[in-house]
Amino acid sequence: MDTNAAPDSILGQSDNFLAALERVSRVAPLNKPILIIGERGSGKELIAARLHYLSERWSRPYVKFNCAALNEELLESELFGHVAGAFTGAARARVGRFELANGGTIFLDELASMSQRLQEKLLRVIEYGEFERVGSSETLRVDVRLVGAANVDLPSLARAGKFREDLLDRLSFDVITVPPLRERRDDILLLAQKFAESMATEMGREYFAGFSPAAERALLSYDWPGNVRELRNVAERAVYRLDSARQVVDRIEFDPFASPYRPHAVQARVASEPVAGEASSRAETTVEVAKVPQLPLDFHQSVADYETGLLQQALEDGRFNQKRAAELLSLTYHQFRGLLRKYKLLAPER
Repeated sequence: MDTNAAPDSILGQSDNFLAALERVSRVAPLNKPILIIGERGSGKELIAARLHYLSERWSRPYVKFNCAALNEELLESELFGHVAGAFTGAARARVGRFELANGGTIFLDELASMSQRLQEKLLRVIEYGEFERVGSSETLRVDVRLVGAANVDLPSLARAGKFREDLLDRLSFDVITVPPLRERRDDILLLAQKFAESMATEMGREYFAGFSPAAERALLSYDWPGNVRELRNVAERAVYRLDSARQVVDRIEFDPFASPYRPHAVQARVASEPVAGEASSRAETTVEVAKVPQLPLDFHQSVADYETGLLQQALEDGRFNQKRAAELLSLTYHQFRGLLRKYKLLAPER
């Protein structure tokens, strides 16, 4: 939703995170478009809000929207508005997000999901402050500062022809890259404590007793693929499962789906085969269901053996190139390295 409320506070003390915040402070007063790049859950939305509230536009509208939330037609209408009868279901005129943000800031997340046709329209708004509502030829003018965000490498998409280079040039007056949580080790316990205390307050408890040393070690050794958003879930879940406020958190559960009763994975393979004498093709679906292991068993050891086998197989298929092996498992390089460390599969350093 659109909001003019002050943003949540940003907490962090790692050098690389503080450097990013310093960059935000320097560029915020300028009336220039800014790009924020970072992994999912790393805090891009908080950085965008900070840019707005540190600017001279702080008292004006701050409008935010996720471009991946709608298809192209609805996204165009959401951003630029439409007139009555512009398309099926458009019974009345609608004011778009750019008009709502006039005089203030608009934050567009997941810019890479926008079609090139809409990218062209976006470029015109940035260049000239002009656009037309869907179904109208009347040109409207707005004064809006654009802050965009993406969790992919936009220059690579531009080189591949999947993102307009002229739009990228216009957007990237400056680019703020938010470091992932795994590169902010000094912030993990700080953030976990904050989230845990907030959850205790939400539950009506007077205080939070803290994390045990073992729990702290677990938090610090984890790779955090979901970044700060994942850490918040983990910390809050740990607190709400405590029986009383006097208890410390001594066990961390990273995967809420972990259960011996979890449904087994199903792999579906769809192959289209031509049918003799027919112009069309017939789709044949083969479903392979993972075999159920013999019970009883040691659940944690079985999971460890299975993950170790996948890691070793990926290394072999990737000719022991860790980056390639990570891609084979749809993991980031850092996630893959973290699993290798977890199962002691890394060669000892000399």
